Amino acid sequence: MRQFQFDYYNDFSLKTELTKIRLWCDSSVYSHIVFQIYSEQVDREKISHVCSIIESAMPQAEYFGCSTNGNIIGGEFSENDITIICTVFEYPSTKMLFRQYELSDQTADSVTGDILHLIDENPWVKAVELVTTIRGMSMTGFCENLSNSRADIQIFGGGAFASDINNEEACVFSKNGGISSGGVVFWLLGGEDLAIDSTYVTGWKPLGKMLHVTRSEGSRLYELDGAPAYDVYYKYLNIKNDAHFFNHSLEFPFFYKCHGISILRAPTASLDDGSLIMTSDIESDEYAQLAYGDPGTILESVREEGTRIRDFRPEIVQIFSCAARRSFWGNNEISKESKPFCGIAPTSGFYTSGEFLRTGKYLNQHNVTMVLVGMREGLADDIPKKTLEIDESEFTGKMALINRLANYINAAFRELEESAILDGLTKLYNRAEIQRRINERLLSGEKLSLIMIDIDNFKSVNDTYGHNEGDNVIIGLAKMLKDGISSRGNYASAGRWGGEEFMVLLPNDINSAIVAAGEMCSAFREINFPLAGHRTISVGVTEAKADDTLDKLLIRVDSALYDAKHNGKNRVVVV
Repeated sequence: MRQFQFDYYNDFSLKTELTKIRLWCDSSVYSHIVFQIYSEQVDREKISHVCSIIESAMPQAEYFGCSTNGNIIGGEFSENDITIICTVFEYPSTKMLFRQYELSDQTADSVTGDILHLIDENPWVKAVELVTTIRGMSMTGFCENLSNSRADIQIFGGGAFASDINNEEACVFSKNGGISSGGVVFWLLGGEDLAIDSTYVTGWKPLGKMLHVTRSEGSRLYELDGAPAYDVYYKYLNIKNDAHFFNHSLEFPFFYKCHGISILRAPTASLDDGSLIMTSDIESDEYAQLAYGDPGTILESVREEGTRIRDFRPEIVQIFSCAARRSFWGNNEISKESKPFCGIAPTSGFYTSGEFLRTGKYLNQHNVTMVLVGMREGLADDIPKKTLEIDESEFTGKMALINRLANYINAAFRELEESAILDGLTKLYNRAEIQRRINERLLSGEKLSLIMIDIDNFKSVNDTYGHNEGDNVIIGLAKMLKDGISSRGNYASAGRWGGEEFMVLLPNDINSAIVAAGEMCSAFREINFPLAGHRTISVGVTEAKADDTLDKLLIRVDSALYDAKHNGKNRVVVV
């Protein structure tokens, strides 16, 4: 596999590049030549002119492409309107098909049905690349249908766009399909010697409270937490509901779980009634958060996913990156996240209105995401291992400000989150949080035992030595509990139930819980408080049963503690 990348400046420069490619092909063995043409301008006359020159010079070649929000060449943002990528496939076993269709809500089923039929008819197919217009339609049905393809088929691609992100005009085109303002081009690839790997990078992090989708219909999101969905953008980000809404909200998508992975989804418009138009459906009763870009997290994600692509040993790397990422970084910094891949293999791509990637069974439409695709012909061992180099220099200008603000937001949000779930005095979980964790564990069906604790004769401590000493006793018990559960599994938790009562959740059976309870009693008796001296605790223990509800479980452990208190204290009772 050999790739040639160049920008279009004028007809002379294009014909010169095509001559170089033709001469290389004349001296080599190849099976397919494919041109990908990306244009920042939706200039039909100019696109057609470029395509006609390519077709005249190399009639045996295929070509396709789309309008974009910017192009990537040599792993970096291109300053030119049109970028051309020519990939020459060398192995005779490599096979491919191209199809172009008009695409709308009405034709999505028939289009995807035809592609599924082609895949079934051609067992050599390993991957499907697509470029498509998106604005004005929901891509949910399109993605769901293509998810029914064979499980081993990789699917990836990007949505056509324009240099002005507020301009809804976009187009796709191909050799046999012409230029379409509402269409999709599919490139089906495969063959026994062709290998493809794909992954994605986000780096956007959830911000603020969880939002409940209380009303939605298809791709129209009406309400969050019972209020117009737009309100969250005005309340938290001061984004106005005007002609510039899409431009201003693009960098702050919604973050939610879909098909088992984290998805970012940006609205394309806000209507007068406060509803939002999304590019894919969001179901009612889902939960989502606003998200923001964190430069450090983005580059760390580039390192992680880039290592995977590097180890795949590709001969070329394709990038489908959201226009929001270009807006976020700015033209001067955007290459920080794409240039590292050029050290692995020739890297190219474009900035999209949406990104497509199949993860597991499901084809997902992403926003504000960078999809990475590596390809090679032949064995990985035949390709030298390359170096992934991340630009570690400090951020400057806008990125420096964003990085500092991101760190501030992270720290402030952690403090707010902790204040919402921790007891102020003991720094253990508060009652609401420990109860939530108990219920979560109970619903999972995993092993669960509860230990409920009460400090014996605590009132006499306050009455005799004062409330400061009472607080010392409570803090001492909390520290003992925190130390005591540290080795009892990731799900072990302790919380202040109220006053001098505490609750401990253990992911263990009743026998382990009884041993732990005994150790807690002994450890607390050994503490010598400055004024109150040595104190004791009463403990109730129980294990969750298959038919337990949260209320039944809590009543049972409370009953065990009651028996311990009324049968002499300083003891463990199991129910």
